Amino acid sequence: MSVVEVREDGPVSIISINRPDRRNAINQQVALDLQSVFAAFDASGQRVAVLTGAGEDAFSAGADFTDLPELWRCIPTVGITTDKPIIAAVTGWCIGGALVAVMACDLCVASESAKFSYPEARLGFTGGMIAGLAARIPHKVAMEVMLLGATLDARRAYEVGLVNRVVANGRQVEEAVAMARELAESAPLVLGTIKRFVTESIMPKGPSELMGRATRELGAVRESEDGREGMRAAREKRKPVYKGR
Repeated sequence: MSVVEVREDGPVSIISINRPDRRNAINQQVALDLQSVFAAFDASGQRVAVLTGAGEDAFSAGADFTDLPELWRCIPTVGITTDKPIIAAVTGWCIGGALVAVMACDLCVASESAKFSYPEARLGFTGGMIAGLAARIPHKVAMEVMLLGATLDARRAYEVGLVNRVVANGRQVEEAVAMARELAESAPLVLGTIKRFVTESIMPKGPSELMGRATRELGAVRESEDGREGMRAAREKRKPVYKGR
């Protein structure tokens, strides 16, 4: 069974974390698969992605502490890079690293049962990327979530701007896909330019987000064809032949 499933609805790709027995917790494989699936989405002719979780109990319980992922890999604008719109469709619990992923999406539809929580201050662990929440919702509300571990229900999340729409339970994906179809009728170059301007020039980036981006970019060089050629040439004591890929 795949831990990340993809279904296409016309120009819309519905990408779902598929670990309902674990409340869709993000383990190493989920993080890797999400990064890979979104890279394929970005390279495809698909226009908009909807990110969701299997079942109605939880969008995701966050990082799986029994199999800790490199969480940066599955965070939009960090390990996931695309100028195409990403809409989160959330129901049930959205905890820890999953909240980080949702806050980094472009839009969010939540069901009435959605609950957003970041309990890491009480657990003694954080990856630090949650700091970006303070750039996306009012500062004091973000601090209440991050420092006190306060839970935002769907209505409160809508009031503070974390969520665009609140719908009846079970309708979050349907509503997100409807929104995605509307986006798919707009000019892709305009959507991509606006998203890129916002992502690169408007939204502040915290230290952990910058570190994740640097890790991704350095990894791309290290794992490139030229990177492998350079290592081979050094071992074989010859001049490398680089191809720029």
